[in-house]
Amino acid sequence: MDIALFGTSADPPTIGHQGILQWLSGRYDVVVVWVSDNPFKSHRSPLHHRLEMVRIMIAATDFARSNVELHPEISNPRTLITLERAQQIWCDGNFSLVVGADIVPQLPSWYRSQELLSQVSILVIPRLGYTLSKAQLAPIESQTKQITIADLTLPGVSSSSFREYKDRSGMLKEVLDYIDRYDLYN
Repeated sequence: MDIALFGTSADPPTIGHQGILQWLSGRYDVVVVWVSDNPFKSHRSPLHHRLEMVRIMIAATDFARSNVELHPEISNPRTLITLERAQQIWCDGNFSLVVGADIVPQLPSWYRSQELLSQVSILVIPRLGYTLSKAQLAPIESQTKQITIADLTLPGVSSSSFREYKDRSGMLKEVLDYIDRYDLYN
């Protein structure tokens, strides 16, 4: 069973996150989603609000198949711990860890990265403004089962554009309604 592991800080989730999940849904048996606190970032909204916004985004999205599952119980700031929890649920899983191109240079500094990378394939999601060199990929290629760059073009939106500039153009209406109801990001 091919399983995509898509962890996100989703601060807040955008149509970019939605597009990634739609793309993954058509290519994997199961798409496992969780929201966590990224140890390399500070977060503007508490985890429980970000989790609920992702839940809303998933509910508002048409997927190729009914295979996108939100699993908050596996969430941990350390991806290796999340992987171990996922392996307990899907014992026969062939796991692909989905990361944005902006995250790739950080991978070698992650908690017990060699142990993590040896157990997963890496699927890199391209991001506008981030190019990856062979030198950045080399240390990961030697440690992981496989590294693939997704053939996916996403809109040039980001959570930070919403947080910093209140740019609502990359946001789902349902998520914006939640943000407004709880007065988040003001």
